[in-house]
Amino acid sequence: MDEIQYASDWDRWLKVYYDTKPKWKVVATGSASPKLIEGVKESGVGRWTVVCVPTLSFYEFCEILGAEERPKDLPHLDLRELLSFNDHQISELVFLLMPLQKYFNRYLMVGGFPEFVFLEDWFLIQRILREDVVDKVIKRDIPSLFNVRNLTVLEKVFLYLCFNSSSVINISTISKQIENVSVTTIENYIHLLENTNLIYRSLPIELGGKKILKAKPKIYISDPAIRNAVLMIDNLFTDSKELGITVETAVFKHIYSFYSEENVKIGYFRKPTDNQKEIDIVAQFPNGKSLIEVKFREDSTPAENDAIVQICQKEKDIISAVLITKRAEDYGRLELSAKVPIIKIPAFVFMYLFGRK
Repeated sequence: MDEIQYASDWDRWLKVYYDTKPKWKVVATGSASPKLIEGVKESGVGRWTVVCVPTLSFYEFCEILGAEERPKDLPHLDLRELLSFNDHQISELVFLLMPLQKYFNRYLMVGGFPEFVFLEDWFLIQRILREDVVDKVIKRDIPSLFNVRNLTVLEKVFLYLCFNSSSVINISTISKQIENVSVTTIENYIHLLENTNLIYRSLPIELGGKKILKAKPKIYISDPAIRNAVLMIDNLFTDSKELGITVETAVFKHIYSFYSEENVKIGYFRKPTDNQKEIDIVAQFPNGKSLIEVKFREDSTPAENDAIVQICQKEKDIISAVLITKRAEDYGRLELSAKVPIIKIPAFVFMYLFGRK
């Protein structure tokens, strides 16, 4: 049953089927997860489960593509286990996954949508994403399910978030730039875009006793291909800034999805002083934190005063630290005198390993 949230009393009917048809197996899909969760709370407790399905990971992309180079018997990695990997083990992983690098650029372009895996027409892909994904959610799902009337403002908010994906946003700034719409309205629209799976919201995580005075969210578009389509980016691989945003967005999505069913908070860290130095992604586990910095460029070596280096030199509760790099040969432990070693892993290797569950 597709887009079940549009059927009246759908949760009550599913309850009837569940109670009277014990041999039936029902799968229902819907793009508006709040409505599905609401139905579970009212009628489905103990009867059915809501499973959030993100777009394809790089691993799943290669599976659907049927890439012959896929290695078998790879270890199941976890951020909490990275410290136990030495340079030789990391080198073996990179060597095994090296043949898959040729599919990585394609993944960044078409994103995690199964119907595009074999499609070669980039402009058609972008048009379908704009019309069948973005427009339907913004112009159909949100207005009909959440009674939003000012679609022009909603579209402008989403466009603003696309331009500023992977950046920390200021709600007051958005409010002033978009027709002086109230801060409350902007916050509500961002909440709806998150609940209809168009964006992820990353909140700041405290490190080293640094208090968070005001929690400004960092926004990621849920799939980098959506952002590229909305902004009509067709020169991704000749624009280093846009490519960096795309890779960071994809890395965040992989980490967020990988730990979605665990008690793990995914956010970011920014120093309130010292030029507001930032760590792109922080995974907060019950027993400590893992740090992830995306350095998708030719020279990934961080400076001694970079936030990730300073935190690894000082803090006690850091479980692991990772630099996501661009070049396949750019991997291994950084030669730094830190309490926690920083491990470099190429982006395609990292996303393949953290795209499996």
